[in-house]
Amino acid sequence: MTTTPTRPAAPSRNRLKIGDVVGDLMRGGMPVHFTAYDGSSAGPEDAEIGLELINQRGLQYLVTAPGDLGLARAYVAGDLVVHGAHPGNPYEAMQKIKDHTKFRAPSAPELVAILRGLGLSNLKPPPPPPQEHLPRWRRVMEGLRHSMIRDAEAIHHHYDVSNAFYEMVLGPSMAYTCAVYPSETATLEEAQFEKFDLVARKLDLKPGMRLLDVGCGWGGMVRHAAKEYGVQALGVTLSQEQASYAKAMLDREGLGDLAEVRHLDYRDVLESDFDAVSSIGLTEHIGIKNYPAYFDFLHGKLKPGGRLLNHSITRHHNRPTPAGAFIDRYVFPDGELTGSGTIVTAAENSGFEIMHSENLRVHYARTLAHWNDNLVANWDAAVEEVGIGTARVWGLYMAACRVGFERNEVQLVQVLGGKVDADGNDGFPLRPTW
Repeated sequence: MTTTPTRPAAPSRNRLKIGDVVGDLMRGGMPVHFTAYDGSSAGPEDAEIGLELINQRGLQYLVTAPGDLGLARAYVAGDLVVHGAHPGNPYEAMQKIKDHTKFRAPSAPELVAILRGLGLSNLKPPPPPPQEHLPRWRRVMEGLRHSMIRDAEAIHHHYDVSNAFYEMVLGPSMAYTCAVYPSETATLEEAQFEKFDLVARKLDLKPGMRLLDVGCGWGGMVRHAAKEYGVQALGVTLSQEQASYAKAMLDREGLGDLAEVRHLDYRDVLESDFDAVSSIGLTEHIGIKNYPAYFDFLHGKLKPGGRLLNHSITRHHNRPTPAGAFIDRYVFPDGELTGSGTIVTAAENSGFEIMHSENLRVHYARTLAHWNDNLVANWDAAVEEVGIGTARVWGLYMAACRVGFERNEVQLVQVLGGKVDADGNDGFPLRPTW
């Protein structure tokens, strides 16, 4: 017995064209050429960048989560395709659409007409891509925000992807923070070496000193301090994958007698009287309300005359700002940013004398460009390692962040402080030496 394939139902005369709706609701106009599976389109046909909505699931993502989250879901799932840009580096696309990810709010009658015209079936949200983390309100199952349990889960979501994948993106240095470019022609590896060395010089590290590196990642600062400065270094990280990698690298480089990395929350470090503390990329994770306790803890770990170097992403203002929906669900769950002034104030209130602050914003934009290039160069291997959806997340995330740093929406600031002794001595020379 043979059956005749069912033909798609002819579209209703009252059915709206997807391209017309998207083009009409897009704030500031459509900066790229948009096409949809119903044959409609919007935006300039000669645009270098094109967006293609290939199926109804993609439309459902856009309708049920208007804004960057819906766009991200459709893109990660493969329902929204970007033409004219590599998925490992969609920077050119992000430059054009970053200001156009929010639809204007239609009037109530207009909204009813749009929903009826597109089809009420599109109001049912599809399951989100598997790379998406729980929304903030559902994370209470993991404990209070920035509790040790919930922080550990957030770190696991972001950092325990695959060490092999991170090597493809970050390069041999495995440094997942802003590099410092000593020249326009410096390579990523040269710039990451300079970043670690700048931290070491600001901390005035010398042989025999003791360094605590909180949120040590894959151990880059710990290894640099031990190898280049002869420092006894202890690093701690909430990521088991990072800790295992860091320990293996210390053994490989014969630094086990000088340096140690533990899979541990920094709040569980029992040792004290360190000569220096480095915090490179941790402050973004701890929560603004926890700054006082954070800096109190680090101040208590230093001996008088010791130094703290805090290196973190900040805003260009001092208003507490949670991460956007895409970043929060796919990249940094529970991440919060504020300005360097808030960090300086909290550190001073904990007893630190702030000696220097430096903004490395343009260096982070350059770092992200190199990471995107690495992902493109290793795209096939990266997809095989973590899957196409996760690879898309990282390409999109890094390209969007690059645009953010270039536009001064976010910054990277190093704050250097010292612990003054009872007589007011801070151990700093008259002028900086780094």
